Amino acid sequence: MKRLCTLLVLLLLLAGALPNLAQEMMDYPSDLTECEVDLTGETLRIFHFGDLSGPFAFITQPVVSALTDAVKYWNEHGGVCGAQLEQVYEDTGGNREAAQSAYDRFTSQFPDELDLLLLYSSDDGELLREQLAADEIVSYISAGSIESLYGEDGQTPGWLYASNPLYINQFGSFCQFVAANPETFPDPVIGFVTWPFAFGLAGLEPAARDYCSSLGVEVLAEPQVFLPTDTDILTQVQNAVDSGANIIYTNTIASGPALIAGTLVDLGMEDDIKLAGFNWVMDTSVGILGQRVLKPNGLPSTDGMFGSMPFLWWTELSNPAVQFVYQQHTINERGPAEQNIAYLLSWGAADSIIETYIRTVNRVGSLSAVTGADIRETVESMDYEVLGGLYRNLYEEGMRDGVLNRIAVLKYANADMSGFATGPDDAMFVDVDGNMAYFPIVHALTDFMPAPQLRG
Repeated sequence: MKRLCTLLVLLLLLAGALPNLAQEMMDYPSDLTECEVDLTGETLRIFHFGDLSGPFAFITQPVVSALTDAVKYWNEHGGVCGAQLEQVYEDTGGNREAAQSAYDRFTSQFPDELDLLLLYSSDDGELLREQLAADEIVSYISAGSIESLYGEDGQTPGWLYASNPLYINQFGSFCQFVAANPETFPDPVIGFVTWPFAFGLAGLEPAARDYCSSLGVEVLAEPQVFLPTDTDILTQVQNAVDSGANIIYTNTIASGPALIAGTLVDLGMEDDIKLAGFNWVMDTSVGILGQRVLKPNGLPSTDGMFGSMPFLWWTELSNPAVQFVYQQHTINERGPAEQNIAYLLSWGAADSIIETYIRTVNRVGSLSAVTGADIRETVESMDYEVLGGLYRNLYEEGMRDGVLNRIAVLKYANADMSGFATGPDDAMFVDVDGNMAYFPIVHALTDFMPAPQLRG
């Protein structure tokens, strides 16, 4: 609790000091490679596309906000090695045909520039995996599936590089945490209540179940599935509990974890059944949507949910990376809903792209000489602390996903930011789109450690 209090006090102090910070700009936190080639007069474009208006829009829209803010920052500070930044992006609405059309347009319009592409979803990664390889275009993505990163056989590294660990590996990390905390998880039995998509079912592979079983954690083989459009999943949750689950695990985002948490409250099981999931259940969107249903103590249904956190979070203000992003978020008048995973990771993606191009241009001599193969050589040769510590890029020996993970818990701040709220009387509330909402925070419970490698 002492560590949490320190972080929350720092957050409060920083919020109070924002007018001064806006005038006294913080230094950029990354130790970027020194430029050896002057790119003055040139343009370095950040290419990206994905779902900005469909089912994932709630968490993806801050991608554009963050990249807009990053472009603005760099162009106001002389550019990257003198080159002005520009983003080229398109909303695909979560539609595969639209994603393919966007890719075709980008490759046709920018055949000599599109060497590095930022993607949002593993589904787009699976769609474009072979095309990216054929066209020799590297892709950065926050979360990739086994198929998108390693092919159908799970053993063939491609041209996509994910910053987060595979979801199956994140699940393995959670099983480690469960096994190490028997007082919180006695006689653990995990049941999946999740979406029926490839990423939604990650962790149900035999290798994952066997690994968790070796730790003394049982995983039910049969998932209970629902769709993102569903609003009543009482049957699925009850089926998981009736099958013996005392922990429900989900690979859903935004409304998904909130719906499960609310259903547990409706069933009166919020104290008996633990809820957990992959890194996206820790997103601010979940903390906000979880307030649609309140527990008997008045706190949101998602209070106390566990999840992976393979990167730093907004409250970890002892780190310059978080301080810098927090300042940029405030200076650019972004709202509380954009204090989420996508905004953080998109600043990280911009930093990764910049560092990748600096190193590559230094080696090949000019921006126009850069090819996708050159970019790939750079990516696979660097060990880089993104944005000075937000997360780490290290893709040695065929790795295509992040190697470090930790487990966290979603809580809500109390009114004086000294700890966790115990109910509405001592809770902190913030304005979210005109409505007063509990202020969600994410608190790390473990240190960063290597995630188990379970893809086979």
